[in-house]
Amino acid sequence: MAGSPFARLYNRRMKISKTFHIEAAHRLPNVPAGHKCARLHGHSFVVEIHASGPLDPVLGWVMDFADIKAAFAPLFEALDHRYLNEVEGLENPTSEHLARWIWQRLLPRLPQLARVVVRETCTSACSFDGRDFPPSERA
Repeated sequence: MAGSPFARLYNRRMKISKTFHIEAAHRLPNVPAGHKCARLHGHSFVVEIHASGPLDPVLGWVMDFADIKAAFAPLFEALDHRYLNEVEGLENPTSEHLARWIWQRLLPRLPQLARVVVRETCTSACSFDGRDFPPSERA
């Protein structure tokens, strides 16, 4: 490996991501009266799970994408085709709260977690990296 043109890669962190599509309904209970998001509506959410780490010198990857899928599977089941306001911890299911909710539950299953991105429309998204927050503010 020392003579390989890729040898330097094995000493650096790389980032990978896997994308999931979730269909769900919600309403935002804390917006001003008359705001359109106060009404029940749905989204085709796109959730990106980003992981980072060094390349495995034998396999040549950060981790198997299937491991990300397996770690996210219980959360997918809890969110897909659900009314998000009824999911414990998502009583005010903004994209920001959803991204943090996913982070909190996924990190124990996926220690390489680097970022969670939640897209509620083609043009609106939230990105959450819990490492940017003090431990007291991650929950």
